[in-house]
Amino acid sequence: MSRFLLTTFGSLGDLHPYIAVGLGLRDRGHQVAIATSEGYRAKVEGEGIGFHAVRPNLAISNPDPAMMAQALHPRTGTEYVIRKLMMPSLEASFDDLMLIAPQFDLMVGHPISYATPLVAEKLRLKWISVALQPAALISVTDPPSISGAPFLDRFRGAGPGFWTAWGRFARWMVRGWGQPVNDLRRRIGLPEVRNPILDDVYSPYGSQAWFSGVLARPQPDWPTKTTITGFPFYDSLAPAQGCPELSRFLDAGPPPVVFTLGSSAVFDAGKFYAESAEAVKQLGCRAVLLTGVGVKSELANPLPDRILMTEYAPYSELFPRAAAVVHQGGVGTTAQVLRAGIPMCVVPYAHDQPDNARRCAGLGVARIVPRAEYRAKRVAAELEQLLTDGRYQASAKRTAAEMAKEDGVAAACDGLEAAVNRSS
Repeated sequence: MSRFLLTTFGSLGDLHPYIAVGLGLRDRGHQVAIATSEGYRAKVEGEGIGFHAVRPNLAISNPDPAMMAQALHPRTGTEYVIRKLMMPSLEASFDDLMLIAPQFDLMVGHPISYATPLVAEKLRLKWISVALQPAALISVTDPPSISGAPFLDRFRGAGPGFWTAWGRFARWMVRGWGQPVNDLRRRIGLPEVRNPILDDVYSPYGSQAWFSGVLARPQPDWPTKTTITGFPFYDSLAPAQGCPELSRFLDAGPPPVVFTLGSSAVFDAGKFYAESAEAVKQLGCRAVLLTGVGVKSELANPLPDRILMTEYAPYSELFPRAAAVVHQGGVGTTAQVLRAGIPMCVVPYAHDQPDNARRCAGLGVARIVPRAEYRAKRVAAELEQLLTDGRYQASAKRTAAEMAKEDGVAAACDGLEAAVNRSS
């Protein structure tokens, strides 16, 4: 039996893969704990996995709307998350992890758990870095779509030379974001690193890409010893969150279109649900609106019989019974739609979402609507294309069949067990 400590921060899309892998390791007889925000304690412990609270407490439950608007800004959202939410708590996070990490044989780090590499290096512990989406593995041969800079997609075919130059510019732009990391490294007796944000977040012991090979293939400039595992799936529903009307609604007519903004963008929804309801009216289809747990909707009741509004439903149960899904492009939601084998319309907000959307469109399974252009008439037109053009449905089924060959949890667990047993 080995002892694994998994560290993560963010939305449910950041937590769920770690629960999935944690359950896989536990079922193999290992001791497992997840170290994350205090607000996720009940969810993690409810699955029988050990829990350790690590600052900052960024659990997405009832966040400040102004904070969410800043965190989801297409151009400055990533900087806000790193500089305003993560870095001020870096030393506290380091202290929290230093208290518990000596109990474990291997640490598994999330990209924005910036204290994890420091703790592992200080304690001389083995650790594995994780990328949850292709955009986290910046490559000049497979460059990401950059949130807030859609014009860069015009240069996708410009070649590695252009993207190498762009990478130098990007590193210059973010040079100050990770300064607190180097400040802390000096205080704890570790040497400074070149770029704590873009270059020095990957482990010398290896990295795992917890996404499907249908989204990206290994690139020559990825971190050394990076393995694509496939998506580790988990979306268990707490009993109190159930919607007894949902099964009856799904049984009462043809497959609906599902509209969702995941677990974080729902707090900055704007007119998404109102425009969605109007698009459903124009299209004449049935729909399920997932509005988020505890999020006040701007929609007036009663809604037409063809629309069901509920807070939450497990995607793995709902999406296979849907005709299409409209969503924000978070990697967790994207993975579940791909797995269900149905077309999607993606409305990217920020971070990795534009890149996930582009990759899905390239697979022939998605259409993209910019957030600023999300209006009922446009949405109805895009959905009509998805629902009537058989090429989207055929591509979605082919993609799902390819993903069915992967077992993300098993592959991740295999790699983590191997990392523990390696001599160096």
